[in-house]
Amino acid sequence: MDDQTYDDAYRGWRTSLTTLLADPARLARWQERRFQFAHRVGALLTDGHGAGPAVTGPALYGVFAAGAGLCYVGQTQEAERRLRDLPVGESHHLANTVPPELWERVVVIRWPLLLPEAPVNERSLVDDMGPTICGLALEHALQVATAPPLNSRRRRTSGDWQPRNLAQSRSRGAIHAQSVPGLTHLVLAAWASLSKLEIPAYSAVVDTGIGRAVSPTALHQPPEG
Repeated sequence: MDDQTYDDAYRGWRTSLTTLLADPARLARWQERRFQFAHRVGALLTDGHGAGPAVTGPALYGVFAAGAGLCYVGQTQEAERRLRDLPVGESHHLANTVPPELWERVVVIRWPLLLPEAPVNERSLVDDMGPTICGLALEHALQVATAPPLNSRRRRTSGDWQPRNLAQSRSRGAIHAQSVPGLTHLVLAAWASLSKLEIPAYSAVVDTGIGRAVSPTALHQPPEG
């Protein structure tokens, strides 16, 4: 896309928003519509689905958008709270940059459920590290493996962006990431599967027990009748 086409698209976006926010009534309608959509996405990410239980506790998650592909990878110790807030954006920056209406897929992995398959020595290490450090270690390993663009730069106080070399990070997650190669392998395999797993259009979510994939864009489709 050349600069002119990009600028035209940006102006078109601003024009559309100007129409949607043209008066107080339409502003209220816009607010309601956006929150209703975000709330539905949050519920799909966390509520029980079929035989699958509600998503709670430690989890890894990633957001895909059409065209851009995987945009962001994160982790949380409170999936029941963080994943509901993720599309709302009140305490998470992602929705401010990539609106949830454009999210093509969200992948969630409940990594503690993979621990029984991990090598015995790594289970002891995870107990020693604790779920917070282990979650950060797995998040780092997943970010290095997938290089999501929104994790690969950081904002600067000068108003621009600075590239991040994830592979050379000295964060807590990076320091411990090499300690659990077996668990990391299991996480990456589950991630690869859920990233490609077909999501049934009638439900917009598929749950494997270990994790789930959600299709926010499916919510834009009219119900079959």
